[in-house]
Amino acid sequence: MPVCEITDEGRVRTIRLNRPEKKNALSNELAWAVVTAVEEAARDDDVWVIAVTGTGDAFCSGLDLSGAGSDSSPLSPQSRYLDDIGWVGRFPLVLRQLCEKPVVAGINGVAAGAGLSLAMACDIRLGARSLRLIAGYPRVGGSPDGGLTWTLPQAIGYEQAMRFLLENRTVDAEEALRLGLVGQVVDDGVFAERLAEYCALLAERSPIMARLTKRGLAKATTAVDLEMHVRFELANIARAFQSRDAEEARKAFFEKRPPTFEGR
Repeated sequence: MPVCEITDEGRVRTIRLNRPEKKNALSNELAWAVVTAVEEAARDDDVWVIAVTGTGDAFCSGLDLSGAGSDSSPLSPQSRYLDDIGWVGRFPLVLRQLCEKPVVAGINGVAAGAGLSLAMACDIRLGARSLRLIAGYPRVGGSPDGGLTWTLPQAIGYEQAMRFLLENRTVDAEEALRLGLVGQVVDDGVFAERLAEYCALLAERSPIMARLTKRGLAKATTAVDLEMHVRFELANIARAFQSRDAEEARKAFFEKRPPTFEGR
């Protein structure tokens, strides 16, 4: 089975993460497949709206900590050598800037870490009643990447973003709706139907109007150099992962115990 399923219904293209046995955790193959699928949809004039969702009971549980697998970059060897943002840095760049078409996240379950970054990089988010959102980064000693330090405060404000990231608490559907992490919550039994229905509704709009609308909103809400910002995020998380505290956090995570930090 492909790790990423792509289907078309009318003018809507659905990109479905398909590693249900891993809660759709991101391997290199899956992450690059999502990036590539969005890039291809952005170039296809027959696609007016893009949906991103997960198979099974999870949207995306974040990076596969058991191993991300071999390098699956579609870049040429020379471009791969020069690349310094990888797939995670491309989430916000591709979904928000390169792709001018509306991208709707169908959060059908847990979204954590880089999986949450992927969801927040989408333009609109619908959540299933069973969804659970968690930053995830603190439990492995990392700082956020995937554009999350840009998309999260944009959605819920600075203080709530700080609280959510540092507390690393799990947010359920009702709190996610109250905070503004999602725009609508739907019962699990009708979630897939509602996601398809909503995307079909957006596809009734003029694609020229929709693209220009997104272009305007993206311009108005991107005061920072987004490409430079994702590089800054990646430099931060690299530094975080080099610390002894991060080593202790990952060890404690796998041993299922509270970590003991030293500030080193």
